[in-house]
Amino acid sequence: MEKFTKDDIVAKAAELAKMIAETDEVDYFKRAEAQINENQKVRKIIASIKSLQKQAVNFQHYGKTEALKKVEAKIDQLEAELNGIPVVQEFKQSQVDVNDLLQIVTNTISNTVTDEIIVSTGGDLLNGRTGSQIRHSSGSKDESVF
Repeated sequence: MEKFTKDDIVAKAAELAKMIAETDEVDYFKRAEAQINENQKVRKIIASIKSLQKQAVNFQHYGKTEALKKVEAKIDQLEAELNGIPVVQEFKQSQVDVNDLLQIVTNTISNTVTDEIIVSTGGDLLNGRTGSQIRHSSGSKDESVF
């Protein structure tokens, strides 16, 4: 069995990251993000939300609860307006798609490493137990560390 160093693995991870950056999901994300930045209405709403959020922090700090409630209601209204804009919806969906891809990659790596450990120790893949767990168990099948 070939041994790899941390540097080997990091180099492969960088290669995988470049591959991910060249996917349709990431390409769509980049286009959607550019459309967000080019949209004057979106930029104006975001600037208003940021300004109101600063006001909300100040109102909260000084205990001005009524003013805080009004500002928070205005923020909610602006966020709803922002979320109703198609380009924002596309951008948010593209974020979900890229995140899903990253989760799939993460889960695949994690599951494969776990499976390789179990198999390489002569374990039971179906029950998720390493060879040493099987050899040292007292008959219980619920001793998995993973």
